[in-house]
Amino acid sequence: MQNSLEIRSSFKLLMLATGLTVILSLVPLAGLITYPFSIFGTFIHETGHALAALFTFGSVKDIAINSNGSGLTRTNGGWGLLISSAGYLSTTIYGAGLLLLLRRARFARPAAIITAALLLLVTLIWGSNLGVWVVGLGFAAACLAIGLKAGIRFAHFFMSFLAIQSLLNAFYDLRTLMYLSALDPAVPSDAQNMAIATGGWVPAMVWAVGWTFVSLLILGATLWVYYRSLKRQSQSSTIPGIPLLTELPPHAVNK
Repeated sequence: MQNSLEIRSSFKLLMLATGLTVILSLVPLAGLITYPFSIFGTFIHETGHALAALFTFGSVKDIAINSNGSGLTRTNGGWGLLISSAGYLSTTIYGAGLLLLLRRARFARPAAIITAALLLLVTLIWGSNLGVWVVGLGFAAACLAIGLKAGIRFAHFFMSFLAIQSLLNAFYDLRTLMYLSALDPAVPSDAQNMAIATGGWVPAMVWAVGWTFVSLLILGATLWVYYRSLKRQSQSSTIPGIPLLTELPPHAVNK
């Protein structure tokens, strides 16, 4: 019963965070509020490139983030296909993984602390310009404070909002990537890098569409798992012959 209540409560907070995101998208100048989260998405994107380089036995020189939301990760060696693909997919995976983790409210503060540790390490090791340091240290400090000091409900809401923002920014960026790949393929991008790496045999637009499709699959799988969790816990809490907590006699509740 506790798991059912916890997952339902998590779902309500997720809907609240989603509703707030939708409202902000409709309010003029609300972009000033969501701008830091957009830059945070860029940070996760560039971190994905860096980790992919390390996982494929390459190295990372540095990471830079610009005020317009663009970023650059300079790497040496490694598997170029995975490194270039990791940026957009990492942002989606981070947001989706965070949503699944937050099905249990008690995981919100640990998730905030782990996020803070990741941001701090990336900033200290690879940060090369002011943008990285401001975003990395700023969000690391905020997540650490939330993980150590905030109440569970506030931490849960904030991390849910961060997950939703990460997913939305991933798809916003992919939409922009498809637009650039179709209308101005000369603009430097991950998709253009892959087109060059394949000698033009696989155009930038194909890479952009492919990454969007994979991101949609990840999001769809995440929502399906979330739905199944809600359905399974709801069924287990109403099994015939097993009384709900509210149906137990007073002496049973007090035991």
